[in-house]
Amino acid sequence: MEEIIRNIKKELRANMNGIASTQMRRGGMPHHVVWGIELPRLRNIAKEFAQDRALGQRLWNENVRESQLLGILLTPKHEFLPEVADIWVHEAKTPEAISLLAMELVVPQPWAADIAFRWIAGQNDMAAMAGWLTICRLLRQGGTLMPRSEQELRDHASAIPSDAPLYLRKAVFQTIETLDNSDNSDNSEYSEYSENSENSDYSENSD
Repeated sequence: MEEIIRNIKKELRANMNGIASTQMRRGGMPHHVVWGIELPRLRNIAKEFAQDRALGQRLWNENVRESQLLGILLTPKHEFLPEVADIWVHEAKTPEAISLLAMELVVPQPWAADIAFRWIAGQNDMAAMAGWLTICRLLRQGGTLMPRSEQELRDHASAIPSDAPLYLRKAVFQTIETLDNSDNSDNSEYSEYSENSENSDYSENSD
């Protein structure tokens, strides 16, 4: 693994964007090292290496923006556990990392909705953002909400203070807008996702 890590760091150095790095630092990027590499290029770099859970964790643990993002991209979806998701959303330093984590590793999971609702109900802004983004994406993929779960989301949305971080307010707005534009209120399949599943307030539409 050490050789792989060295090769990854070589790629990062070779693709460093000094101007973007300076702008990110001035914008408050909290990482110890910021190479300024844009996400599309990081995706291309990730394709050069095999996904591996241990490698993903190793990269995530580094206080380097690009390493953490690559840690997400190089973690196999089928090996990503809810316990790790819980840890990572509370360790994430930026909305950028939260967004990528939610889309790449949380949304594809069968436990995505359950953990998203828990994050939304919690007190951590970054975790709550991950929860809102997860539900938003699931809805856009054709998922449906039970009426009580929809009301729960709306209650949480209305409770967001006006001075909450902008990234959180945007995630809430996107989700509620998606919910408003859906046909959930008239969806006859609601009952399919109620008593049949004690722990899941959200399910993907099978159609």
